[in-house]
Amino acid sequence: MFLTDFMDVLQLIYNNKLQFNIKIGEKFMEIIIGKTAGFCFGVSNAVKKTEEELKNKKNVFCLGELVHNKQVTSELQNKGLTVIDNIEKAKQNVIIRAHGEPKETYKKAEKLELDVLDLTCPKVLRIHKIAQEYANNGFYILLIGQKDHPETIGTISYCGENSAVIEKEEDIEDALNNFYVANIDKLLLIAQTTFSLEKFNNIISLITEKVNIEQIELEIKRTICDATRLRQEETKEIAKNVDVMIIIGGKHSSNTNKLYEISKKYCKASILIETKEELNVQFVKKFQKIGIMAGASTPQKSIESVVEMLN
Repeated sequence: MFLTDFMDVLQLIYNNKLQFNIKIGEKFMEIIIGKTAGFCFGVSNAVKKTEEELKNKKNVFCLGELVHNKQVTSELQNKGLTVIDNIEKAKQNVIIRAHGEPKETYKKAEKLELDVLDLTCPKVLRIHKIAQEYANNGFYILLIGQKDHPETIGTISYCGENSAVIEKEEDIEDALNNFYVANIDKLLLIAQTTFSLEKFNNIISLITEKVNIEQIELEIKRTICDATRLRQEETKEIAKNVDVMIIIGGKHSSNTNKLYEISKKYCKASILIETKEELNVQFVKKFQKIGIMAGASTPQKSIESVVEMLN
């Protein structure tokens, strides 16, 4: 279907028909938008409930950015949300962001008698529960994830003293040495929800090659969330079949950067942008088939604005 009216394009997006052609001068350009692009459930839920909180209460604070997207954060701040970097700066009402927090944060909030709205993604809370359960049962826990990511920092607090974080292959040897020194014969492997599925599987494979599964009890929990997995798989398939790939999302968003890494592997002409203003239209116009994917914290209107700019 050929389109020249942007309202027609929007209607297609709303109807989840995400492959169409638009006319650029005398040239037709095909656009494919990922069906999984944009807000995941955890982000959508966090944003919706934060907006409700802002309507009903004053002096609402959020410990860190609710989600890793500047545009979303800016809009919420304009509605009255105050972002803080320390729980002790909160006054009465505080929101726990979608990435979750270390368990010590909840103890501090209770001590300060704060009214807490916990918007941690349910998938992250599930990992916290798994980690604490296995730590209580004497397991050494290896958490595979980005070391400085707030989700990883929160999750490791539930893993107990006998734990380590693995971000890349080079971390495996030290982590396993620490496991052996601890003299524990039970090992659990879990992952950050937004970690690269390909990297996770590779690290798991390397670990299982190095440990003697006849001498230890090995448990593997594939805790990368389904939304992340499907988004990464769809990015791979679209990138294989387009001339240029546009990834939309926060540049400090873990899941968005994973999409960009995947995209570059299969489509050399891949670009990462946060907003339409960063889009080099003259560069994109050289190509006939364009793929678009967006991170889990990217609002729908950011996707629509990029399509509008192309149109």
